[in-house]
Amino acid sequence: MYPPLESDLLRIFVTVAQAGNVTHAGERLGRTQSAVSMQVRKLEESVGAKLFARGPRGVGLTMEGQRLLPYAKRIVGLVDETTAAMRTLPLDGPVRVGIPEEYNQTILPNALAAFAQVHPGAEVTVFCGYTAQQMEALAADDLDLAVIFEWDGGISGELLAIDPTVWAVSVGHDLHLERPVPVALYRRSVWCREFAERSLERYAIPYRVAYTSDTSSGLRSAVSSGLAIAPLARSNIPVGARELTLAEGFPQVDSSRVVLKRNPRRGGPTIDGMADLVRKSFAPLAAATDQAFG
Repeated sequence: MYPPLESDLLRIFVTVAQAGNVTHAGERLGRTQSAVSMQVRKLEESVGAKLFARGPRGVGLTMEGQRLLPYAKRIVGLVDETTAAMRTLPLDGPVRVGIPEEYNQTILPNALAAFAQVHPGAEVTVFCGYTAQQMEALAADDLDLAVIFEWDGGISGELLAIDPTVWAVSVGHDLHLERPVPVALYRRSVWCREFAERSLERYAIPYRVAYTSDTSSGLRSAVSSGLAIAPLARSNIPVGARELTLAEGFPQVDSSRVVLKRNPRRGGPTIDGMADLVRKSFAPLAAATDQAFG
């Protein structure tokens, strides 16, 4: 019978697997290469299998290593989550946060639910709306925090990530080759006129408005169904769709900055805690942006 696996050994295993190099993993962990190698061997003895195979550029996972990796990630993540929860002082009081619909089903829902669980005394109210609505709510003192899009330098705030708007098309349809090309746009939107439509006109692409909606989910549906192409945040392109590139004749619509805007009239530990959670939630998107442009 094998002994129980130690979470510290699993953390080292995950770090080496992600780094693909024992030396680099040691740098991330603050340990020497020999110490990391020793811990890896100890884990291999515990599971009774070889987890890494040496290659010309570092190490790669064996079949058993690949089998262990998803379990190790879950365990390490749960340990980190538990540690954070136990070291976090419970917060209480109301906090009202606005989020764009683009992130209502991706980046923020789980984070907001986790915040409510860790801080059961906090009264979390979420408002889902587009940028103009959230700015109005901030001005009316109806929100404490707002995650908004800024595309023309007119809104100050903390930059969370850059999530460009691009033209998206269903992979099963070649609508972008039609002339005029059918497009889906937001209804009564100044942004669509100033950015989306103008980007097509600037490149002399004839188009017709085939679909209008007040929500990004409506635009995603139009793309997924093959009814039209649509301007979507790059991170919000649905499964079964892809970005149209400049090589295909379609320019990027804008370079939207995702900004956290605070209500200057409101503050306190609960609002600060929510702001920190929002900041951490967008960290993977910010990192992906840095990697793409770095």
